[in-house]
Amino acid sequence: MGRGDYQRLTPQAIDQLWVRMRAGQAPKPTARELGLSTSTVRDYLYRCGGIRPVPRRRSIGHLSVVEREEISRGLAAGQSLRSLAVGLGRAASTVSREVAANGGPRRYRAAGAEQRARARGTRPKRCKLAERLVLRDIVAEKLRQRWSPQQIAGWLKTTYPHDAEMQVSHETIYRTLFIQSRGALPKELTAHLRTKRVTRRPAGTRLPDGRGGRPGIINISQRPAEADDRAIPGHWEGDLVFGKRMSPVATLVERSTRFVMLVALPNGHKADLVAEALAAKITTLPAALTRTLTWDQGNEMAEHVKFTQTTGIDVYFCDPKSPWQRGSNENTNGLLRQYLPRTLDFRTLTQVDFDAIADELNGRPRQTLGSKTPSPALAEVLR
Repeated sequence: MGRGDYQRLTPQAIDQLWVRMRAGQAPKPTARELGLSTSTVRDYLYRCGGIRPVPRRRSIGHLSVVEREEISRGLAAGQSLRSLAVGLGRAASTVSREVAANGGPRRYRAAGAEQRARARGTRPKRCKLAERLVLRDIVAEKLRQRWSPQQIAGWLKTTYPHDAEMQVSHETIYRTLFIQSRGALPKELTAHLRTKRVTRRPAGTRLPDGRGGRPGIINISQRPAEADDRAIPGHWEGDLVFGKRMSPVATLVERSTRFVMLVALPNGHKADLVAEALAAKITTLPAALTRTLTWDQGNEMAEHVKFTQTTGIDVYFCDPKSPWQRGSNENTNGLLRQYLPRTLDFRTLTQVDFDAIADELNGRPRQTLGSKTPSPALAEVLR
């Protein structure tokens, strides 16, 4: 992190950061919009545990910077402490204590006095878990047993109903875990939380952060209406299914007939390999069966433009985290697990093996087809 990033993390930038975080924005786009490095924003959030520190406010009874400047100038001009107090509207004892605590009349300086006052004011009250060691040890042990802070707080209230000192709220437990400056619970205990998070996240829906986007993609909302009603064949849904050691196979399902094709990927699932294998398979079909392809936003389809140029088939992408938008494919992938379990290394199979599996699946009756099988259904629409 460069020094410039520290300089740009101004109070105004911090205010804007928290506004965006509470709106559900992720650190990366927040940093980009504020002109900061991502590491600057993430390090700041890590230090404060994702919880905004309470802004420091000067007590009405405390001297301000302006008043300390007046005292410094008055002492340099030879004014008495009492006359300075009258001019400031303060008690003489207040001014006297201020000057005595900061070197006396000869050595008093406003800047130094202000700095020391702020340092003295940073003495926060120790949190309950830092003061009550028995309570802290109980909470730590329950966290190691994978109890949630809510469960711990409820159990303590039930176990010690008449002892307030042995009770603590779940919010205090979370804050003590996330804000390490409280010095009670070690950060390592966050590994036992269900989410394993080390910072607080704002409640509500997280906004997209731009990761995983594909340049030049066509969203599923722009797909032709004929693909939605399944009346016309030739609209396909695709995905990858993985076996042991991340061995992949590509699955293609025709929307109107649920006809399945499997595409071997013996050399892996890099984008260029997937585009080439899919194009080689789908171009073996009649033109009437090559209209559109719908895919999710996985990295394997980063070369979708290359695929379209080779086949003339437009690729439409689902919205993020919306598998139901290619429901036929998701359902078929579930059926395929009978033949392709996760414990099987797909690299031990050839394209001939995959074709045999697809043929068997295409010969099974489907409830969505009125108990017809996909193979005759496809032949029927091609007449």
